[in-house]
Amino acid sequence: MSIVSSGSVSTGNDGNGRLTGGVRGMGRGLALAALAPVELVLFTVMVVAISLLSVGLGLFLVPAVAIAVRGTANLTRGLAHRWSGVGIPEPYLPRPRTEPGLKGQVQRTQWVLTDQATWRDLAWMLVNPVVGLVMLLLPLALTAYGVFGLLMPFLWESISDAGGNNWYGMIKVSGEGTALAAAALGVPVLLLGLFIAPALLKLHASFAHTLLTPTEVSQQVRHLTESRSDAVNTSAAELRRIERDLHDGAQARLVAMGMNLGVAERLLEKDPEAVRAILVDTRQASANALTELRDLVRGIHPPVLADRGLADAVRALGMDSPLDVEVNAELPGRPEAPVESAMYFAVSEALTNAAKHGSAQRVTVELWHEDGRLRTQVTDDGDGGADPSRGTGLRGMERRLATFDGVLAVTSPVGGPTTLTMELPCVLSSPKTSSC
Repeated sequence: MSIVSSGSVSTGNDGNGRLTGGVRGMGRGLALAALAPVELVLFTVMVVAISLLSVGLGLFLVPAVAIAVRGTANLTRGLAHRWSGVGIPEPYLPRPRTEPGLKGQVQRTQWVLTDQATWRDLAWMLVNPVVGLVMLLLPLALTAYGVFGLLMPFLWESISDAGGNNWYGMIKVSGEGTALAAAALGVPVLLLGLFIAPALLKLHASFAHTLLTPTEVSQQVRHLTESRSDAVNTSAAELRRIERDLHDGAQARLVAMGMNLGVAERLLEKDPEAVRAILVDTRQASANALTELRDLVRGIHPPVLADRGLADAVRALGMDSPLDVEVNAELPGRPEAPVESAMYFAVSEALTNAAKHGSAQRVTVELWHEDGRLRTQVTDDGDGGADPSRGTGLRGMERRLATFDGVLAVTSPVGGPTTLTMELPCVLSSPKTSSC
């Protein structure tokens, strides 16, 4: 008895759930259908704005209308994900830096019109008011027609007296019997409308995914644009750092050395002992300047990396670290120099983060090449809780690797351990220069 009762309740709940889902699906479909007229208007306005480019007015209208077009398309993307679980990422290219004035307006217009996503949005806004409305309003139409069938026993006389159409489906309603048959037919029509509403809502989301999702080419273009921007910004920051270090360090020492030698030249005949002291100071200053220049060069491209390769350079990082670092490296050859440098500095940043922020004592670095990718895994026994969104160190590593189509994966539960997995696509070309 308990099993039968449980099954009965489950069936009832399942039926009620389907009915509730059907009503909810029709409501959501109606909300999406309300966007169709807006999309058609925006499509028309954008076409007019593009046609006005020849007289110059379109330069101001196209970017403004594009904001509304993209906002409406993004609303559709968001609702498809929220209501149907169909994720549709934004496909738009990053907004470029533009100059002020009319030239900047031309650049913004060009950015909008050269983005493939703009034309896919317009295609969606042209097609959806036709195809989309059929998908979204069909359940509502069937439900309304089913309700009309249920009401036939009460309406058929009034319809006949008014000379209206007294057919319901394939049934000609001319009396109580045929009216009841129409009402019986209305029940499955009503239920069909309710039950297909969620399915057609998801079908509409899939249809939106087909037109509104970024193409593989546009995703690659967007990634290349972002990585190029990151590379340019990183290079500019690195150049500023080098200039600052040269100005504040070696350059200042060299200027002071020149001044000291000038003083020594003037005192050479009068006070040889003072000249001797000045020369001693100058020699020390030259040694310090040479040390600073070597450190600066090491920060740009470490000599051990150039001479011995990535595996030995990472081992040198481990020996210089205040932590207990174990390095296991197996590379049958050498990557290209830029890839090698990017991975070296990423590992260096990882070790620095572990020492400064992770309260770690021991770090293990695994370095290998597999399936055309240079892979590194850095694991520490610190407190964990590392989050790329809360600090610049991990984000900097991520940007550095992304320049070469690399990825950074962070696993860092609270309490530790923290594991950073870094990958860079590359080919090992030359024989390895060190044993592993």
